[in-house]
Amino acid sequence: MIKAKVLRSSTRMFDCRCLLDGKLIQALALGNLLKEDSIVVGDFVCIEQQEDSYTIVKVLPRQNEMYRLSIREGRKKIIAANCDYLIIQSSVSRPEYKRGIVDRFLIRAAEWNIPALVIFNKMDQFDSEKMDIQFESERLRPLNVSCYEISAVSPERPAQILSLGFSQLKQEITGKTSIFLGQSGVGKSKTISALSGGEIELKSNEVGKIGKGAHTTTWSEIIELGSFSLIDSPGIRSFSLEDIDPDHLMNYFPDLCDYAALCKFTNCSHEADAVGCYFYNQELSSKGNVKAIHSRLDSYLRILNEISQIPHWQKRSLKK
Repeated sequence: MIKAKVLRSSTRMFDCRCLLDGKLIQALALGNLLKEDSIVVGDFVCIEQQEDSYTIVKVLPRQNEMYRLSIREGRKKIIAANCDYLIIQSSVSRPEYKRGIVDRFLIRAAEWNIPALVIFNKMDQFDSEKMDIQFESERLRPLNVSCYEISAVSPERPAQILSLGFSQLKQEITGKTSIFLGQSGVGKSKTISALSGGEIELKSNEVGKIGKGAHTTTWSEIIELGSFSLIDSPGIRSFSLEDIDPDHLMNYFPDLCDYAALCKFTNCSHEADAVGCYFYNQELSSKGNVKAIHSRLDSYLRILNEISQIPHWQKRSLKK
């Protein structure tokens, strides 16, 4: 029995990398494994060999799943599995850092149970009067999110404000499978190129560069880039959170959940004028950085308002 990792698929055929010797093979899947989402990119599988042919006979339990919920159909579409890191890339200059976008992707990390890393790129253009990078890093500490300061155009530049820089980032993701998410213009392509030593061309029938819009398909694949692997999935680049149930949103802010449980009323709105809301209790100041906590609460309230515009039950009846 051969154990392997699924890198990409095409109808019934799957490209797999053998875990023991690193050999790349193509394997067919048995009929009962061809159901939708039964085998996805990132899955670890067991393969049987018969002469020169290979057959996937079993999918091993998943560590995590990346998916989007279809509200109308009441089901989830699994896009990839077994991702080691969700890397959220931001920029400190052109485009300016947007805290809300980082928090949106952190919701996905919590939802999918994937450890998150945050990159502050373009540090060669950093202006301390426009952004407090130490605060932005500290506010994510309760989530155990490591933050890295880098300049993708000058990878040799050491970290000067935070303790983690480009070399530490490269070391952290070595041997891992990650996905990079972030708004357009933050330098994802340059960062991936620098981390991979310039090897960013897609290893498939499509020709293009990661993040350059060369994709016309919506399926996922794993691209091996020397010391690390990258999940490339056009299907999950959207910032939209409309599939999140407002009643479950607080669950995706694990740093706020314990505080929310201390509110006087279970249906607390967590607004500044809410009676008995613990987030505005003086006792909170003894439990952490109130400014950081309130910055995360502000993101929660903004997103809650956004996804509550249409009742969740009503979304199921809307056409896509």
